[in-house]
Amino acid sequence: MNEQIKHFFFFTSVLAGISTFSYSAVLEENFETVTAGQLPKAWKSEATRAGQTIAVWKVIETSDRSRGKKVLALSAFKEGYGGPFNLCYTHAVLFKDGEIAVQFKANSGNIDQGGGIMWRVQDKENYYVVRFNPLEDNFRFYSVIKGQRRELCSANVHLDRGWHGMKIVQQGSHFEGYLDGQKLLDCENSAIQQSGGVGVWTKADAATSFDDFSVKGKE
Repeated sequence: MNEQIKHFFFFTSVLAGISTFSYSAVLEENFETVTAGQLPKAWKSEATRAGQTIAVWKVIETSDRSRGKKVLALSAFKEGYGGPFNLCYTHAVLFKDGEIAVQFKANSGNIDQGGGIMWRVQDKENYYVVRFNPLEDNFRFYSVIKGQRRELCSANVHLDRGWHGMKIVQQGSHFEGYLDGQKLLDCENSAIQQSGGVGVWTKADAATSFDDFSVKGKE
């Protein structure tokens, strides 16, 4: 078993008095034990709306002192406006409700920049995604159904260049989205109700690095 995938159970009380939640199937991936040039075990690279060429994702070594020695990065991509959506995800943990967090850094991109988290992934054509785009200075939730992306909610926000934290919280059909600990998105959608895989996402030529990917799945 991958040492970075840990399954355990624990209980935490919500002091607001709403309920007591049970958490399980926690995934913590910092990419430090993954061989450079490869993906973590059970992760795969795919694309929505792609032709013959899809993005190349791999773990790379980094000299960035704010991170560890390795990060997950998009290293090559298909040119052209409007797509595809570049996916790197795993079904090693099936997520329905809970929290997903990641550190990300937008490195480059002329057509698009940034990226984010994907979850409840059924396949490369059906999933939820939240992303930040520094070219547009916005943070958005989307559903992708049969390869068609639909905006669910959006917030205007500016982030300085560098590493930032992103998190989503899902309970039933309710979503919350956070950047650097600040709640910016809050909306409802029930298009995908089944549990599914988790991962990271960019669009077109958005070359982005990711680190410290973690999942807390709520039973």
